[in-house]
Amino acid sequence: MNYSIGEFSKLTNLSIDTLRYYEKEGLITPERKKNGRRYYSEKDVTWIAFIKRLKETKMPIKEIQKYAKLRAIGNSTMSERMDILIKHKTVLKEEITKANENLQKLNEKIDFYKSAIDFSV
Repeated sequence: MNYSIGEFSKLTNLSIDTLRYYEKEGLITPERKKNGRRYYSEKDVTWIAFIKRLKETKMPIKEIQKYAKLRAIGNSTMSERMDILIKHKTVLKEEITKANENLQKLNEKIDFYKSAIDFSV
């Protein structure tokens, strides 16, 4: 199935301006009809979902651009793309570890306040 930019915007929950920005930055390359209008396919839906996932995990836009360029080249870049993802996974795991440490410290402080409040009452 093919989608107009408006349909694709609704389907992906991204604004038309965001889609145009992604195109300008080389993250997506929609097909064009003879009249020049963009159209998107199911492959684009899957690709946008992956871009959104990378953004949610705080991958820098420059890295997503690099990944997108390699993806556009084709299967010969699979190893390079995997390396990008492995590197990002390492960074993400470090962030998770830090977040868990911070959560633990917050829990300790909350427990301290609970004890202090219960003791004073």
